[in-house]
Amino acid sequence: MLETRPVQVQHLKAACSNCSVLELCLPIGLTGQEVERLNTLIVQRFKVKKDAALYRTGDPLRSLYAVRIGSFKTSMVSVDGREQVTGFHIPGEMLGLDAISAEEHACNAIALEDSEVCPIHFAQLEKLAQNLPSLQHNLNRLLSREIVRDHSMLMLMGNMNSDERLAAFLLNLSQRFSIRGYSSRDFVLKMRREEIGSYLGLRLETICRGIAHLRNQGLVEIAGRDVKIQNMEGLKQLVAGCNRHQS
Repeated sequence: MLETRPVQVQHLKAACSNCSVLELCLPIGLTGQEVERLNTLIVQRFKVKKDAALYRTGDPLRSLYAVRIGSFKTSMVSVDGREQVTGFHIPGEMLGLDAISAEEHACNAIALEDSEVCPIHFAQLEKLAQNLPSLQHNLNRLLSREIVRDHSMLMLMGNMNSDERLAAFLLNLSQRFSIRGYSSRDFVLKMRREEIGSYLGLRLETICRGIAHLRNQGLVEIAGRDVKIQNMEGLKQLVAGCNRHQS
């Protein structure tokens, strides 16, 4: 039987106040005392090995998971067995919000590399949020961000050609890495090209062709999984629809 539980290599003591992604996560804006109260909900962080599932579709909602180290993809599987990637998550982002409405997960969350998460027991989080308006505000903010992300994805799929979709994807990653203090121009893709294609609604050959187009325009150089953005403004203009062309 396929293992569906996370591979817990090493249990680590949690400490929100000492976390490197504190300002990007659920505790953002909380006072020191409020962070300590939230910290009591995180009994232990745990590691998830590459390709292991943090949770799978149909698993009951127990916790939300703050990504501390590494990265994950979320995906759903169609009736005929095809995978549809629904998102990529990096440190400071929250996994598990999909399960709040039905109290079970609507997708799979798979580690793209050896990663580490902070589980936050959801029932206890709800109780604590009732007493901490700032925490409730942050939880609402996370839910709103998911809605905005879904709307952005719909716009991406409906209004952009293939090169623009790829450029928008790379710009989005660039901005998210920059917020975390990493280079906005040089970064490594943790996902495979097929997974990018699934997320963007494009075939693998279209992704490869798009990479060549961006390189030929002097916008981006991608070698293997290493990305170098050579013309940030040009990439933004492409996403904005300037000099629109069909791919």
